[in-house]
Amino acid sequence: MNAQSFAGRVEFQRLLTESLVWVAAQGCRELHAWDASFADWPLSDANALTALTTWARHGRQLHLLALQYDDVARRHPRFVRWRRDYAHCVTARAVEPEVRLEGAPESLLLAVGAEVCLSLRLFDRHLWRGEISLDAEPRLRGLEWFDALAQRSSDAFAPTTLGL
Repeated sequence: MNAQSFAGRVEFQRLLTESLVWVAAQGCRELHAWDASFADWPLSDANALTALTTWARHGRQLHLLALQYDDVARRHPRFVRWRRDYAHCVTARAVEPEVRLEGAPESLLLAVGAEVCLSLRLFDRHLWRGEISLDAEPRLRGLEWFDALAQRSSDAFAPTTLGL
């Protein structure tokens, strides 16, 4: 088993950035990311953005799923710019407010590649405990959960805003 537990906010953010670098190097074609707001993700970190830019080629897809994206717009202006520039490979959806999230991870990053997979799950945001794994089973379970939740969501976080 290739699972490793972690604890601490700094460790969570470090593992997210390292995971993005890893998936870019591995050529993973799809990323699925869940968080209520993505406020604690290192989305404006230079290393994370460089990894996302390296990863974002033709045919790649980043699926974002959240309750709301207001915190992303406020806290991660560099990522907002990146999202605008790479709109061709990003879908962002918001979960309908009435959907119950019992048993949901606090955060989730799933990577799908030809021969590799990765799942990073945050279980407890108070103690910042979670697990990162290269095993297929946690990624498959996470992907099933993500897909079920995405079916009860709607488009959100447009790449550009129209002003009058």
